[in-house]
Amino acid sequence: MITLVVVASVLIAGVTVYQYKEQSRDYHDVRLERKEQQILRSITYALRETTYPINTENLGLIFSEEIYKIANIQDLNFNIYDLEGTLIKSSRPSFDTDSISACLDSEVLNYLRESGESRLVEEKHAAGEDFQASYTYLLDLKFKPIGILNLPYFEDNSFNNMELREFLMRLGLVYLLMLIVAIILAYFITKYITRSLQTISDKINRTNLTRQNEKIYINSPGEEIGTLVSSYNRMIDELEESAVKLARSEREQAWREMAKQVAHEIKNPLTPLRLTVQSFERKFDPNDPDIDKKVHEFSNTLIQQIDTMSNIATAFSSFADMPAQQNETLNVVNVVKLALEIFNEDYIHFIADEKEIIAKLDRTQLIRVVTNLVKNAIQAVPDVEAPRILVTVASAGDRVKISVADNGVGISDDFKHRVFEPKFTTKSSGTGLGLGMVKNIVENYGGTINFTSKQGKGTVFTIEFPKEHST
Repeated sequence: MITLVVVASVLIAGVTVYQYKEQSRDYHDVRLERKEQQILRSITYALRETTYPINTENLGLIFSEEIYKIANIQDLNFNIYDLEGTLIKSSRPSFDTDSISACLDSEVLNYLRESGESRLVEEKHAAGEDFQASYTYLLDLKFKPIGILNLPYFEDNSFNNMELREFLMRLGLVYLLMLIVAIILAYFITKYITRSLQTISDKINRTNLTRQNEKIYINSPGEEIGTLVSSYNRMIDELEESAVKLARSEREQAWREMAKQVAHEIKNPLTPLRLTVQSFERKFDPNDPDIDKKVHEFSNTLIQQIDTMSNIATAFSSFADMPAQQNETLNVVNVVKLALEIFNEDYIHFIADEKEIIAKLDRTQLIRVVTNLVKNAIQAVPDVEAPRILVTVASAGDRVKISVADNGVGISDDFKHRVFEPKFTTKSSGTGLGLGMVKNIVENYGGTINFTSKQGKGTVFTIEFPKEHST
C-alpha cells in the first residue's frame, strides 16, 4: 500500500510537470505565430500606404519611422533583413543595435530558399533566457518576396511555473495525507495478519537442539496457520528424537575414534619394541666381550619406547581430564617469560608492550597453552635457513592478547579447517591433541584462538583472554 502511494505520487508529479511544459510550449508557439501575423498585417498596411516603390532597396526608407510605430503598437521588437540576410532596419533603440546580428546565418537563408517553406522558427538561448526567433518572408502586394522579417520572442514562464509549484504543493499535501493513512492502515492490518505468525516466529527463534523445545498452542487459528502450527509441532517431536539419536551417535563415534587413535599411537612404539627384542634374542651371546655394552643399548631402546608409550598415555589423560581451573591474579608477561625459559633455542624471541599486564587466569594452564604453541612453532622451522619464532604479549582493552609467530613451512589450505581436531596432526609422530587441548583451555576462559598461515611463509597463532573471568 505504501509503495503504491509513493509510486503513484511520483508518477503523477512527473506527468503533471511534463503536461505543464507541453502546454507552455504550445501556448508560446501559438502566441508567437499570432504576434507574427499581427506584425505582418501592419507591415502589409504600411506597404499599401507608402509612396515609395515597393522593393528590397526601399525597405529602409519605407520603414524608417513606420517600424517604431508598429513595434510600439504591438509591444514587440522585430528586425527586417534583405533577401541576402543583411540587416536593413531594427525596431530596437540605436544603443541596442550593436547586439543584433548584422547578417543572418547561412543555415536560415538556405532553409528558406531550398525548403520551399516561407517561415522558420528556431529555439535559442542567450543571457540565461530561452527564446524563439521566427524568420518569415516579407511579400510585396503581388506576393513576391522582398525581405525577411525576424521576430525574437522571449518566453515568460513565470506565471506557469508559479501555477505548477502551487499545484505540486497541493498534490504533495494530498499524497502526504494518503501516505500517513496508508501507513496507519498497513500497521494495523499487518499486526492483525501477523499476530499468529509472530507467535510461531518467536517459538522458532527459541528452538534449540541443546534443550527441550515447547510446542505451539493457538486458539482458533485459521486453516493456513493451523497447518503451519501442526507442522511445527510435528517437527519438534522429530527434532527431539533426532537430537537423542545424534547425541548417542556422537558419543559412540567419539569413543570409537578415540579408541582407534589410542590403539594406533600405542602400536607405533610396540613395533620397534618387538623388533628390538627379537633382534636381541637372535644375537644374544653370553660370551661376547661386548655383551654389557649391547645390553645397555638394548635397555636404552626399551626405555625410550616405554617413555613414548607413557607420554601417549599422559597426553590422552590430559586431554580427557582437564584439571579444574585455579584462577589467580597474575602478571601474564612474567608467566609467559617463565614458560619460554624451558626452551633453549636461540631463535625464540619475546616482546611485551607493557612490563605488567594483570589478569585472572590459571598459571599452569596458561603455561601449557604457551608451551604447546611454541613446541608446534619449533617443529615447523627445522628446515628453515634462518628460523625465527616471535612470542608477543599485549593488552587490548579488557582482554589479553598473546601471539606466537614463526617463519616455518606453514599450513596447507587443505588442512586449515582440521587444525583444532583432537586427533589431527601433520607430523609423522605425535598425538595431534596439543592444539585441541589449547582450544579447550582458551574457550573455557571465554577466550578465542585464531591463526593465519601461508605455506612456505609461516604461521601466526593469536589467543585472546578476558582479564576478568567468572568461573
